[in-house]
Amino acid sequence: MAVLFAMWIGASVVMADAVVAAGVTSAAAVAAAPMPPAAEDVLLEDVPEDAGGALSVRWRTPDPSVSAGAVIERRATDAERAKDPNLLWVEVARLGKDAVALQQSAHVLSELSNSEPTRVRVSIIGTDGELSEFVESEPLTPSVTIFSLSRLPLFIVVLVVSMAVLGWVVAARMGASTRIRRIAALEAVDEAVGRATEMGRTVLFVPGIQDMNDIQTIAGITVLGRVAKTAAEYDARLEVPTCRSIVMTAAREAVQSAHLAAGRPETYSEGNINYITDEQFGYVAYLSGQMTREKPAACFYMGAFYAESLVLAENGNSIGAIQIAGTAEPSQLPFFVAACDYTLIGEEFFAASAYLSGERDQLGSIKGQDVGKALAIGSILVGATLLTAGALLPDSVVGGRLGFLGNVIRAFFGG
Repeated sequence: MAVLFAMWIGASVVMADAVVAAGVTSAAAVAAAPMPPAAEDVLLEDVPEDAGGALSVRWRTPDPSVSAGAVIERRATDAERAKDPNLLWVEVARLGKDAVALQQSAHVLSELSNSEPTRVRVSIIGTDGELSEFVESEPLTPSVTIFSLSRLPLFIVVLVVSMAVLGWVVAARMGASTRIRRIAALEAVDEAVGRATEMGRTVLFVPGIQDMNDIQTIAGITVLGRVAKTAAEYDARLEVPTCRSIVMTAAREAVQSAHLAAGRPETYSEGNINYITDEQFGYVAYLSGQMTREKPAACFYMGAFYAESLVLAENGNSIGAIQIAGTAEPSQLPFFVAACDYTLIGEEFFAASAYLSGERDQLGSIKGQDVGKALAIGSILVGATLLTAGALLPDSVVGGRLGFLGNVIRAFFGG
């Protein structure tokens, strides 16, 4: 009996130790549970300069060391509760530890309604996955920003340029001088077509590889009209292979109109303007073969070009043709410049329509755009000069003021 009594006493002591240990562990778990943020630390703020569909929720995590994230819920809207009367809160974000690494955290809620107030609540996730109590924010309705003050400098720049364009268009209509500097590539059209006529060979015009929704293709068709009119006057054969069916239709109309303007509608041949293929290098292979077989005396490349630019320019150069190119693709310009006799670079290409037509509205528009470019270039030069002066004189009052003015100009133009 004494032995049994001693064993009972020992077992009771072990059980008591286990209960105490479990109680200590439970107490430690309770102590490690995350604390909820204070009510005054959960704030809703309107996102400025938006369409009224976003709010920023900010909260302060009491102890980031025992936090593994946060849960953000939004109060269900009237429409959501109409579908489900038991729905009170909707979880909109469950953020990881990175979101609460700092004591002050924020998250933007989008696609909110600006017709009713929004209320959110935040809970901190503990390291053991347990959630703290939810803390609600005050309700807030997103507001719509009608006019963004941060875009005011851009608005002023656009307004100045627009007024310059309108002013020059009106001045051109009233007879003011709107002469554009000589563009050698366009002046060489007569020379190129005349040479083809003398040699009894064809003129090849390639309007790029893009469709009519590309502004470069439109500019190329404009130049085609001038080339076609010159070819009609010189009685030269003009061939226009295209890789888009709509471009073929537009090219046929442009060439036919040019023959009518030249007073020689009977020389227009629809069969010289054909659709080849939409496949890029299939189209280039056809052009290369045609150039090798027919050896045109003049080649025009006007439009959007990519890898095929070098192939075409090298083939034209190898057969001794006069080559005139025009594109706004910066990566292809070096190939055209190296292998062609004349190249329209970027804005020269887009200004071809005004240059060739001499139409006063278009010329006035080009002049007005030049005013905007001059203002931009002048502002860049002045701002860079002021910033440089401020950097060279960092400790002086004058240097500080110059640097400040330079930063103002840079901020004004979005730098």
